[in-house]
Amino acid sequence: MAITKESRQAERKRIAGMVLDLVKERGAEVTYAAALAESGLSRGRFEQIFEDYDDLFDAIAQVWLAPHMQVMEEVLKNDLPPNRKMYEFFRQRFAISRDRFRDDPEFFTMICEMGAANFERVRSYVDLADHYLCEVIVQAQADGYFGGLEIDETLSLINQMVSNYTLPDALLHLGERLTEEKLARIVDTVFIGLSAETGEAATGVNTLRIAT
Repeated sequence: MAITKESRQAERKRIAGMVLDLVKERGAEVTYAAALAESGLSRGRFEQIFEDYDDLFDAIAQVWLAPHMQVMEEVLKNDLPPNRKMYEFFRQRFAISRDRFRDDPEFFTMICEMGAANFERVRSYVDLADHYLCEVIVQAQADGYFGGLEIDETLSLINQMVSNYTLPDALLHLGERLTEEKLARIVDTVFIGLSAETGEAATGVNTLRIAT
C-alpha cells in the first residue's frame, strides 16, 4: 500500500526519535537492520520510509538538530541590535548543546561520534547555519560594522573565532570552560575589532603581517 507524504513524515520522525532513544539506552549506534526490527513495521513498509541507512541518518539528524534550526530562525526574526543578535545566534544553540552534554555526557559523546562518521549527511545543516549567519552579517554591515570586508571573509573569520561554541565536540574537551560570558566577550571583540579599514574610526586594524 502506498504511503502518504504526511504519514511518511510522521513515521520518519517517530522512528528517528526511537533510534535516538535506543542509542541512549544501548550506548552504541543503531544499525539499519536494528531500526527495522524495533520499528514495528514490515520490511516493505520500512523501506518505503527509509531507502537505506543514509536516509535513516538524515531523519535522525533532522530530529536532533531541529531545536538548533528553530532558535536560529527565531533569532533572525527578532528586532535586536546586530551585536546582540549575533550573540543570541550563537548562544542559544550553544546552550542547547551544553545542556544536552550536562544531562548525559556519554549519550552526547555518542551523538558527536555519529555526526563525525556521517559528516556528509549533516553538511547541509552546517551550510544552512552559515547562510543564516550571513544574514546577520549583512544586517550588521548595514549598521556600519565589518567595514571593508566581504561577506564570505567575514563569515570565515567569525566562524573561526567562535568555533568552540558551534562545534559540539568542543564540549567533550573543554566542558565547563566554555561559558556564555566568554562567548559574549568574543562577540563584543568581533564587533569592536573586525574591520579591514584604517583610520581613527576603525579600531580593528590588522597590525600583524605574515612573514615572507
